[in-house]
Amino acid sequence: MTLRTTIAVLAAVGAAIAAYLTYVHYAHVAPICTTGGCERVQKSSYAELGGIPVALLGLITYVVLFALAWVGGEAAATAATVISMIGVGFSGYLLWAQLGPIGAVCQWCLAQDVVMTCIAVLSVVRLLREERPTPAPPARVH
Repeated sequence: MTLRTTIAVLAAVGAAIAAYLTYVHYAHVAPICTTGGCERVQKSSYAELGGIPVALLGLITYVVLFALAWVGGEAAATAATVISMIGVGFSGYLLWAQLGPIGAVCQWCLAQDVVMTCIAVLSVVRLLREERPTPAPPARVH
């Protein structure tokens, strides 16, 4: 499996989890949970940002990362790296919220953290490996 295909598969997994959590949010149902803290996390004030469910923001992010995985070139690799790094930072903030103010841990959120971190690492590797255009030789002055 190629690097870009692996990133796309991870983004699809992340999108599936985020889609499930988005459904849970809008259907007002309790998520399936083995940690016992998922519902508390999903109903906390940290589950929304500016009135938008964090799960929906995650879903959009994973769809964008999935699409970028199929686009070649340095610009796409850079965009994927920046987006995934922002995702890791936001995941860190949400993990802090779970361990601190919320006082509960959501297994789905932890899975998202792992997926986003893996995508970020692979996106950096992709960016470092991406072929860069060869610069044109300088013009000669006669």
